[in-house]
Amino acid sequence: MYLSRFLSIHALWVTVSSVMQPYPLVWGHYDVCKTQIYTEEGKVWDYMACQPESTDMTKYLKVKLDPPDITCGDPPETFCAMGNPYMCNNECDASTPELAHPPELMFDFEGRHPSTFWQSATWKEYPKPLQVNITLSWSKTIELTDNIVITFESGRPDQMILEKSLDYGRTWQPYQYYATDCLDAFHMDPKSVKDLSQHTVLEIICTEEYSTGYTTNSKIIHFEIKDRFAFFAGPRLRNMASLYGQLDTTKKLRDFFTVTDLRIRLLRPAVGEIFVDELHLARYFYAISDIKVRGRCKCNLHATVCVYDNSKLTCECEHNTTGPDCGKCKKNYQGRPWSPGSYLPIPKGTANTCIPSISSIGTPPKFNRIWPNISSLEVPNPKQVAPKLALSTVSSVQVANHKRDCECFGHSNRCSYIDLLNTVICVSCKHNTRGQHCELCRLGYFRNASAQLDDENVCIECYCNPLGSIHDRCNGSGFCECKTGTTGPKCDECLPGNSWHYGCQPNVCDNELLHCQNGGTCHNNVRCLCPAAYTGILCEKLRCEEAGSCGSGSGQGASPHGSRALLLLTTLLGTASPLVF
Repeated sequence: MYLSRFLSIHALWVTVSSVMQPYPLVWGHYDVCKTQIYTEEGKVWDYMACQPESTDMTKYLKVKLDPPDITCGDPPETFCAMGNPYMCNNECDASTPELAHPPELMFDFEGRHPSTFWQSATWKEYPKPLQVNITLSWSKTIELTDNIVITFESGRPDQMILEKSLDYGRTWQPYQYYATDCLDAFHMDPKSVKDLSQHTVLEIICTEEYSTGYTTNSKIIHFEIKDRFAFFAGPRLRNMASLYGQLDTTKKLRDFFTVTDLRIRLLRPAVGEIFVDELHLARYFYAISDIKVRGRCKCNLHATVCVYDNSKLTCECEHNTTGPDCGKCKKNYQGRPWSPGSYLPIPKGTANTCIPSISSIGTPPKFNRIWPNISSLEVPNPKQVAPKLALSTVSSVQVANHKRDCECFGHSNRCSYIDLLNTVICVSCKHNTRGQHCELCRLGYFRNASAQLDDENVCIECYCNPLGSIHDRCNGSGFCECKTGTTGPKCDECLPGNSWHYGCQPNVCDNELLHCQNGGTCHNNVRCLCPAAYTGILCEKLRCEEAGSCGSGSGQGASPHGSRALLLLTTLLGTASPLVF
């Protein structure tokens, strides 16, 4: 009886806990890279995809301010209080620790009171813009796993841009725009993450949600990572398998949450009114008390540990991989091309371990049949099959049937061993696949995210619209590369300002902005049908102007009364000509 009561209480507790917990404490099942299992052949290693645990990444970053001397206190200056913008007796002095506000205070531990914060110089050089770039660098590729949270000690800025870099700060892309008036500041319609969907989750938006001017009770700005995850994993992130499946098969989605650097561009401080109070410029400045960035080292699902040594983050690679991001195979483990691990199939994923090179095995693999040269493949012109090999000094190409080496995921049962390159490649890949192991899709096909790699339907035809796409190829998620003015996954839709006419063509006219003038009518958005007396793209010109005959007796552009008056004037000038010298 007691046991049954205990089990009932335990089940109730599990149910209540699952309801109360808004987000899962542990993401997925990728915290182990390998485990020993028992098989008919004895104890062997079972490899699986793995990744480091999510953590606070601000402990490992380097911060840089631009301009470098923008921090307040050198020379000392006074500024206005946060709660009362007209009480301007606060002091910032870099030489006094109690009055200094250096950049590292954006990342220290925040207790209850008082808050420590970085602060910029005041807007004493108005109307010159008060702008600051705060760059956060990790010198390592990281994957974001939670919202980026910026807590301002001043009012939240009127205009700000959050940017990201994937190449260590060489190039930058916007992550999100923030403004009190998006249309005025960035020429963008205001949106929030709630306005997005699975299909538009990568859209760069401008939000007015976090820019409410000088308000002491509203200090926080978010970049919503989890809300974007929720489009795939559900509102409480319960279905992480769906999210991992999308991240695994959609490179653009995976890259969206991957960074090497972040940059906060503060473009205009909190003003709170329409006009800047030039008599109290000490009211205007930036102050940030805390920045939170949670994520993990990107190790391509080949490591669970990322170490911080000599001010540098490095993955401790498993699966016979190496490199800062476990991005290549170790020496003597290059029996097949390096590949990142895969989240699929859930829950263990696929390790895609690097296997020993053939030369490192000790004895050459056994082959059922050895071909003396390329011409034995019964091809009239061997150069058409392998021009690189035909031109090199390859001594033999061997057809391998060894199970370990001939891995083609069921899309071919024949492999070739290239002696010079010391590698094995699949021959005659079927099911629209290609690659050394038939692991890629042919041009014009893309990976079916719902199919396993050994499925006959793993590659789906792109079906790019030939009139709207640049070519018939698509990316890994099935999106085609569209011509100018064209959009949609298959390039069969037109962007605003364009209409479909054997492909998307720019609108010459419409009934909204590009009106036909002088009584012309718009025909299919491609041309204006003009009255007889007018011409031009929008019927904006008199036809006689092009012929240069508007002043002649053609009658175009002149009234009958004007023509008679002109004739009378000519007659009078003719009779008066003898009096003119």
